[in-house]
Amino acid sequence: MGQQLASRTAGSLGGPQSSRASELLHRADDELCAARLSSEAWELFSHAHLAALRAGAAVVAARTVGPGRRQLRTVWELLDAVAPEMASWSTYFADAAALRSAVDAGRFEELAPGRAEQALFWAEDFVDAARSAVRGEDAAQDVHALQAS
Repeated sequence: MGQQLASRTAGSLGGPQSSRASELLHRADDELCAARLSSEAWELFSHAHLAALRAGAAVVAARTVGPGRRQLRTVWELLDAVAPEMASWSTYFADAAALRSAVDAGRFEELAPGRAEQALFWAEDFVDAARSAVRGEDAAQDVHALQAS
């Protein structure tokens, strides 16, 4: 499935920034596949969050000109700067970063029941919105439930 999505995306992109964006979207798709195959909630959550992180990086790569970084910033801060229309997404996933760090450190008890499935649901939607943004399509995303959560 990841290959099918990546091949659809790659055809609509061009240039080195877009090539990097395509690669990041492919990696996001791989993380979503890994999340769907995960048997543990903590593993599902980590893969879903990484999928969103890679998708956010793809949008940043597609919309940023030039190779360097001036200062160290998170993907979510960069996404806010280059794609303000995706602010609801960046806020949601930035808020989840501390939980992902806790889970990565083995503090699985901090992950509430149902939170992993919610993260996968939002990551899938965000990867789709990021793919549209990278393609230059209207990146309007369905955030009605996201804003309510």
